[in-house]
Amino acid sequence: MSRNGHDGVPGAVFIGDFALSGGEWFPSHRHSVHQLVWSRRGVGSVRIGDATWFLPRTLALWVPAGVVHATGAVDPSWNRSPYFRPERCPAGIREWAEPTVVAVSPLLAALIDHLADEHLTTDERIRAEAVVFDQLRPLSTVAIPLPMPRDRRAARIAAALVEDPADDHTLAQWASEVGASARTLRRVFLAETGLSFGRWRTHVRLRAAMPVLAAGQPVAAAARRAGYGTPSAFVAAFHRTVGVPPGVYFARG
Repeated sequence: MSRNGHDGVPGAVFIGDFALSGGEWFPSHRHSVHQLVWSRRGVGSVRIGDATWFLPRTLALWVPAGVVHATGAVDPSWNRSPYFRPERCPAGIREWAEPTVVAVSPLLAALIDHLADEHLTTDERIRAEAVVFDQLRPLSTVAIPLPMPRDRRAARIAAALVEDPADDHTLAQWASEVGASARTLRRVFLAETGLSFGRWRTHVRLRAAMPVLAAGQPVAAAARRAGYGTPSAFVAAFHRTVGVPPGVYFARG
């Protein structure tokens, strides 16, 4: 990994370049500076707590300083992430205290590439940084959390569904397999994950579909991966959960 423009270079922004192979993850860590996680090539991902974001080239995730996160890649990726010194950020940006999805326009992508040049003069760097801050526009998106139940019976079901999101066993069928009533399992899922079993299964299915969509594959392929009988049923579930259809989400920027 290299961080261009970090040591001895004035300004608010320095650029980190690093490559990840498909399925590779950096362990959980935190920074003393803000990070905009962006994949210049490939599809990146960020995990914070129970939530995971999948990021094609048109989307990036603002990770505030001090937030523990893990960065990974769906496919072989080249990450070119800007890091922001908090004390040099404009007041409005300093107030971003939560992970925030940002649209990466062609202009913002070009500016990030520009700031990776170690030979910029101080004036050139500061002018470019001012435009970068103007381009940081948060998007209204909803992460898809997937908290795992602790009860051994519910945990067995959860593990099986993560392994095969398309499994269409009913809760009653699962109940007979794990030795608990369907009513008990409904109560356990709600108490330990904050989600009904139906919503939890929707989340696991959409999480499985996200990398497929982020890699640019058709909605029909994502629907099959997630276990939906038709693409329209998948699109409806995605829209209800995330707030926009998948085509809109992945076309932003």
